[in-house]
Amino acid sequence: QLQASGGGLVQAGGSLRVSCAASGRTMREFFMGWFRQASGKEREFVAGISRGGDRTAYADPVKGRFTISRDNNKNMMYLQMNSLKPEDKAVYYCAAVRRIVTAPMPLNHDEYDYWGQGTQVTVSS
Repeated sequence: QLQASGGGLVQAGGSLRVSCAASGRTMREFFMGWFRQASGKEREFVAGISRGGDRTAYADPVKGRFTISRDNNKNMMYLQMNSLKPEDKAVYYCAAVRRIVTAPMPLNHDEYDYWGQGTQVTVSS
């Protein structure tokens, strides 16, 4: 089970950190990812992180501004979002899929098996 939290309202240029808590199984076995869905748009990949945190991937619009991280000891994943823009406004979802350590990073939403409920991020201009 995944639980996303930390969303809120922030001004453009500001920062926000969203968190994802995993329960039920150890998170170490799973690749994790963040997706977002803006109103009227499809869900899109934001960032992904490998099981041990040694590999990450980012969508082009967030590269250099967002940082994904995880703490397997705490069963937590984070997305630090800096220099936020109005176009970052969306519901942010955390997701997980169980893969072997050497698997390629899953980038598509249909590759993930487990989803959190989403947390709203609003950026005012």
